Amino acid sequence: MSLKPLSEYTDEELIIEFKLNRTEAAFQILVKRFKSPLFNFVYRFLGDYELCSDVVQETFIRVFRNVDSYKNIGKFSTWIYTIASNLTKTEYRKIRSSKNFSISNFGQEGEDYEISDSTYRPDKIVESGQTGELIQKALLEIPEQYREMVILRDIQGLAYEEITEITGLPIGTVKSRINRGREKLQKLLKNV
Repeated sequence: MSLKPLSEYTDEELIIEFKLNRTEAAFQILVKRFKSPLFNFVYRFLGDYELCSDVVQETFIRVFRNVDSYKNIGKFSTWIYTIASNLTKTEYRKIRSSKNFSISNFGQEGEDYEISDSTYRPDKIVESGQTGELIQKALLEIPEQYREMVILRDIQGLAYEEITEITGLPIGTVKSRINRGREKLQKLLKNV
């Protein structure tokens, strides 16, 4: 490495510095650079602030613990987004499977409980008046396979090639899913 300050290192130079010399300052700079973008990515996918914080923290823990497995053949951002994406999908599956839980068998025999869902009440949406919140809700309604692509491309601003590396999908599939995700999002947001 050169004699320039750590703050001027590329992401790849920082992770190599941390990998070879265990320079914690290099790791801290990476955390500072990637914390907000990763948080934004994970939040847009899960829609849960607390869970998002946990996923981002676990992402950095995995980077720290598995730094020796980083190969300097690709961009660091691709590696860290792949880790975050895998953790996010795991959490999403846990959320989805827990929502399939039925409580109709609880209580006395023959007694069912009805739980109203006020999440998408029109009056509540109008009261909030926040377009960002509406977009987030719409993102959560589109299928996972499209949501990830739209977030990575349109919100995170990643190139198609980076998305193919993160997801392991062919570029044609990535482009197709981005287009389908955008179409679904447009339909959900047509009145916004």
